[in-house]
Amino acid sequence: MNPEPRTSQALNALTVAFLALTLAFLLDLWGRPLALTEIPPVDPQFTNTATVRLSIADQIAAGADPSDWDCYICHDRKKPPQLRFDENQNLLIPEEHEDIQLHHGSHNRNNNCFNCHNENNLDLLQTRDGRELKLAESTPLCGSCHGPTYRDWEAGAHGRANGHWHDSFGPRLRQACVACHDPHAPAFPQQKVGPGPYPLRPVDIPTAHPQPPH
Repeated sequence: MNPEPRTSQALNALTVAFLALTLAFLLDLWGRPLALTEIPPVDPQFTNTATVRLSIADQIAAGADPSDWDCYICHDRKKPPQLRFDENQNLLIPEEHEDIQLHHGSHNRNNNCFNCHNENNLDLLQTRDGRELKLAESTPLCGSCHGPTYRDWEAGAHGRANGHWHDSFGPRLRQACVACHDPHAPAFPQQKVGPGPYPLRPVDIPTAHPQPPH
């Protein structure tokens, strides 16, 4: 059988089909798709990777003057500073340190400078188990009391770890606790909630029907 008539019939059918589709589009039989809404830019505060504070180690690495943390410019190296408390055993912040807001814990039992600072050497920190640490090495001090959070920090689940999750793939950078938390008032301030995924098209969210009164 000669295949040419079948080929001709198929081509004619395709031509008619395409002409019909063209006519349908011109007549707008199915309507036009909704115009996509413009996606607003994300607030830079959600894309900024900088920490909210600079630790002493970061400031020293950036070339800051280390004398800013030399307590013995004012204090006598030969004797520990004397702390003063009011009648309710609240620490009285000296005028020279009036910029410090001491709110470390809600139980008011941590209002003692020497819980963290070494009273015999103000250039050092001290943990509860007697270890001495430099001011730029404060994270183990935080971990000596906040064990579960410190373990999360070591594993990379807390503290904005950057780099590689597994050491075998490359280096990993863990931010110091004081790069985000004020050591004297570590409760993190409430933050603005970041934007969720932005749909390309409007999404109809069904409203809940009110329950009839009982």
